[in-house]
Amino acid sequence: MKQERGIPVLKIEENNLPLAWEKAVLSAWEEGKDIKTEYDKHGDPASKDCTMVIVVNEPMNEPRIHRAFPGGLEDLEIYRQEVVFGIHDHWINPAEGKWTYTYHERIFDYNIENDRIDQIDAVVKKLTQVPYSRRAQAITWNVKLDPKTDDPPCLQRLWFRITESHSGQKTLNMNTHWRSRDAFKASFMNMYALTDLQRVIAEKISKERGEEIVPGRYVDISDSFHIYGSYHEDFKKFQQTIKGRDFASRTWRTEFAESFFEDARKKIAAEKKS
Repeated sequence: MKQERGIPVLKIEENNLPLAWEKAVLSAWEEGKDIKTEYDKHGDPASKDCTMVIVVNEPMNEPRIHRAFPGGLEDLEIYRQEVVFGIHDHWINPAEGKWTYTYHERIFDYNIENDRIDQIDAVVKKLTQVPYSRRAQAITWNVKLDPKTDDPPCLQRLWFRITESHSGQKTLNMNTHWRSRDAFKASFMNMYALTDLQRVIAEKISKERGEEIVPGRYVDISDSFHIYGSYHEDFKKFQQTIKGRDFASRTWRTEFAESFFEDARKKIAAEKKS
């Protein structure tokens, strides 16, 4: 019998985003270790926890959306715009008890002693000049602020590198590193938004280099990929949904979601006017 030595390390590899996410959360549930969290309420079961590596070989492949992710399609588009375009960066105001950060603010407008740094611009410039560089990355963690806050960033680092396929197509590879991850209720939206950021960055580099760079494989690494004990009944319903439908009926293509995304964009526009 293999001796248990600590937190399980699991790996999932698939060709599209929804299937990779689905298999990752099911694997965490089935093989994760029971561990308490700082957010447990009295009587909550322990979380299911593991270190998870998710590889999505073709992150922009359709279908892109899992029907059973906890959230609505309008929420998904709003979150994507928060990450990629920073539509809610103005909500950051810890002095008033509001948000202490956004991912967009940390990677596009990182603050070091009042020096504001656009890390994505630096990534684009670096890979435009040296596409095979190992130095193209962006971080979120602020060592002065984050250790003492109650809600520090889960996302820690983004890493990028361009490679060339056998056919000559150049692709932008992307890794994301997370210290902690709500596997069931957050990770799908995280991955959806960040792979869209990967697409945007590939387009920026394409423009600068004067050649097509397309999104390549996406790797998602979580130190703690967990399903909270308080979610266990919800997760069991998710399992039943998965068992009762084929893959096509468990997912949506982007064109189906577009009308919902447009409704979200209208809400965002109205919010800006108010």
